[in-house]
Amino acid sequence: MNNIRTAQVLLTLTALEFFGPILRDINATHALNPEWVGHARLHLIWLLAFMGLSGVVNLWLIWFRRPFEVRNLRLSVAWQACNLGGFWVSVVLAPAYGGRVTMPDTHVHIFGIDENVVAFTVLSALLLAAAAVLRRAPVAARAHA
Repeated sequence: MNNIRTAQVLLTLTALEFFGPILRDINATHALNPEWVGHARLHLIWLLAFMGLSGVVNLWLIWFRRPFEVRNLRLSVAWQACNLGGFWVSVVLAPAYGGRVTMPDTHVHIFGIDENVVAFTVLSALLLAAAAVLRRAPVAARAHA
């Protein structure tokens, strides 16, 4: 039961990433940037809506789905891994499509590393910790969350 609660807390922290870009990117540097092609802005809002809805469903899986089963948490881990993995894929492929991790005058550096890379590294580590905790939980384990 204690491992389950630990996983729930870790997954809640990592699920908050679904909402971060909504708060950060609906502004003049991204979604409201008049220099962006309108279709690109449509895709960004689509992505942000998907992320926000994914965050809500993840929190439901973590805390409210009944009956509670460990597989709900495992599904959340997989879903969140797709979200975090998408960031890392975009970073690795950035040179191929002319992308940039750092936006001058917008992003800060922490110990010389872009804030996004720092945040996603921490979130990835927390998600790996949640997955490790869940590996010890029996498949059929039920808890009163």
